[in-house]
Amino acid sequence: MIAAVIVAATGLGLGAVQYPQDWLPDGSPQARLTLAAQCLLAGAFWLLLSIGLLARHRFFTPEDIDGSGLTSGTEKAKLLQAVLQNTLEQNTLAALTYIAFAALAPAGYLGALPAAALLFWCGRALFWNGYEKGAAARAFGFALTFYSTVLLFLAALAFSFF
Repeated sequence: MIAAVIVAATGLGLGAVQYPQDWLPDGSPQARLTLAAQCLLAGAFWLLLSIGLLARHRFFTPEDIDGSGLTSGTEKAKLLQAVLQNTLEQNTLAALTYIAFAALAPAGYLGALPAAALLFWCGRALFWNGYEKGAAARAFGFALTFYSTVLLFLAALAFSFF
């Protein structure tokens, strides 16, 4: 967990101060919203993939075709549902945070948003890859996804007061 916090803080900090200024949008509300929307696509990718894999599994697995509301579900369906649920939770928090940060941060710090999206994407990939291997194998991916969003949230909160 500590390693993920360090990686997230470093990535966000570098993104905020080292992102090429000519790549950043101007400070207009439209440009900020566009950047936030572009960055949210990183999380949307993992959500789309999670939904698609569970749907495909259910479609081709007679024991799971009726869905989790009507059956107890196979172990594979339970695993895919757990990954989907966590991905949905992480995406919800990230979406609210990215929009808040895009609206509140000084224009010169908006480079933290693409950095957050990259950290989110990498965190989800690691979480997904390690999920079946147990908590220790997925911990860094979860933490990287979560703490990059938490740190961005704290920055947005600070910008809302200063």
